[in-house]
Parts: sequence; structure tokens; C-alpha cells
Amino acid sequence: MSEVNTDAQVRPREIIEAVRRLEAGELVGLPTETVYGLAADAENSQAVANIYAVKGRPADHPVIVHIHRAADLGHWASDVPEPARKLAAAFWPGPLTLILPRKPGVADACAGGQNTIGLRCPSHPVAQAVLAIFKGGQGGLAAPSANRFGRISPTTAAHVHAELGDDLLVLDGGACAVGIESTIVDCTVQPPRILRPGQLQAADIAQTLGVAEADLLRPADSAPRVAGVLPAHYAPRTPLHWCSRDQINARWEIGADAGAGAGRRIGVLALPPQPLAPHPSWVTLPADPAAYAQQLYAVLRRLDAAGLEEICVEVLPPSPAWLALRDRLTRAVHGSGR
Repeated sequence: MSEVNTDAQVRPREIIEAVRRLEAGELVGLPTETVYGLAADAENSQAVANIYAVKGRPADHPVIVHIHRAADLGHWASDVPEPARKLAAAFWPGPLTLILPRKPGVADACAGGQNTIGLRCPSHPVAQAVLAIFKGGQGGLAAPSANRFGRISPTTAAHVHAELGDDLLVLDGGACAVGIESTIVDCTVQPPRILRPGQLQAADIAQTLGVAEADLLRPADSAPRVAGVLPAHYAPRTPLHWCSRDQINARWEIGADAGAGAGRRIGVLALPPQPLAPHPSWVTLPADPAAYAQQLYAVLRRLDAAGLEEICVEVLPPSPAWLALRDRLTRAVHGSGR
């Protein structure tokens, strides 16, 4: 095993222990810049099956494989077209997943029965440190979000422990810097198309590839199944509703008029401005989409644990910069209250 070289807060011996467990077929909670993943050896079919069992994940729902560097693409993909190489060169390590034709016999358990594979090179220093020594830097880690299937993704180690228990080794890499899942780009078609929006914007991808943004966002009549695009996903158990600011104010005033301890108890996830009288159930997130995303899942988890009857989320701006957040919250609304 090569020497650990990491700038992360996790101690080197914790990295080594995590790699030992992963190489032995065990599961480990792994921080990435997007969300925390439940990691296993992508080429160990039983270990990947354990991910599915722990999460309650449907068997036909593929998982993304995390790799150390773009140079390893050829191990996993039977073909790496030029657009995929350009995107990897421009945005890896980072919050971008590439869908590519899968090399036969490789990572079958991660594919959900398909002949494609999703590959990502994470930028988080802990994930990079683990991948640098896992199987001598040549392995890949299946690492879907470390939560029960369909629920709110975890962005801290504490979130993972709260949902999956304290017996799981979780490398604590702090709060995730991005806070929502990666952009997924299907590179099995030309021009490529975005199957799941993320922090990486369509405009940046379009500029890198020299294609029209509209082509990247074109409807996909038939496309590979990918993670996180079911109608109900990222969902709290508390009913979640889209509301205008006027609707939020009206519901809030009804609750206030009912008196302390009476009437409906609602939570609010709003954009600025903050109400004059602060309240723990009213959370104002930044008007900047990147800052909003970084805090979103932690706030949703806190409100979901507060015993509220419903959560009102203020309608987000229609601009492209908010596309990924509108996507996540729309799916969360659809899956909430169950």
C-alpha cells in the first residue's frame, strides 16, 4: 500500500483503515464535494449488493463509480468519445458524472442491467486520498448517497450516522462544499445531453464542447437509467409544498394567530428577506444558488426532524442557475409525506 498523501482533516490511519475495509468487501461512508456516499468496491458484486440492501435501492437503479483520475476511464468504458475526454479534462476532479458505454464484464453489479456506466472523479481530498491507495490507485468505488433510498441526501458525517447507524465507518470530511449531487452527462449520444442537472451548468458544458445549450437540455425519449431522476426522490417524511411568498406569509400568520402550541406547525424554507421576528422553523437561505445548494439538505433534514406538520418551500427563480435546485426540490415535494 502506497503512502497516504492528503490535505484532508481525516487522519492518515483512518484513510488506511477505510481502504482496508473496502478492499475486504465492506462498506464505508465517504465524503465527496457533492454529498456523502456509501462506498464499496465497484468490482466486488457482493459488496455492491450490500449497498443496495442497506439503502433499499431498486436493483435496476444504477450506481455511479468513482475513480481516481481521468486516465482510468479506459478500464471501465469500452469507448471514450472525444466530448467525454474534453469534459473530463475541463471539469475533473469535480461534480460531473459521465455516462459511457461499459466495457463488457466490468462492474456489472453497478450497471442496473444496462450496458452503460456512470463515472466520476471526485474532488474532495478525503475521497481522493482513499482512491489514490485503494487497489493501488487503480480501483473504483460505487458510492451512491449514504441514506435510505429516496430520502434526503447526507452532507455531513453526522447525517450518515443518524440514518445508517454508528457501526458504519464514516470518514468525517466536514460539510460537503457543493451540497447537491453531480451533473450527469450522457456521452453515448452526440451531441451529449444532460440527464441530471447539478452545480456544473449547461452553459459551461456547452462552451467546452462547442455545442448549443439547448441541445444539451433536449428531451431524452430513450436514455440510460441514471441515479436520482425518479419523480420522487430527495424527500423528507414531512409533507413539503411549493409556495409563493404570499402563500407562505398567509400560512405563517394563521399559525401565529392560533397561538403557541395550537393550530398547524409549519416550517418555512425561504429566500431573503428574513422576517423581522426570527423563528427556528423559518429558515432563510441565500439568494445565491451555490450557497443555497450547500445548505439545502442540512436544513431540510433539520426541519424534517422538528415534528412539523408541513414544510413550505418558496418558489425558486426561473433562471438556469437554479435549474438543479428546482429539480431536486420538485422531486422532494413529490416524494414527501410518505
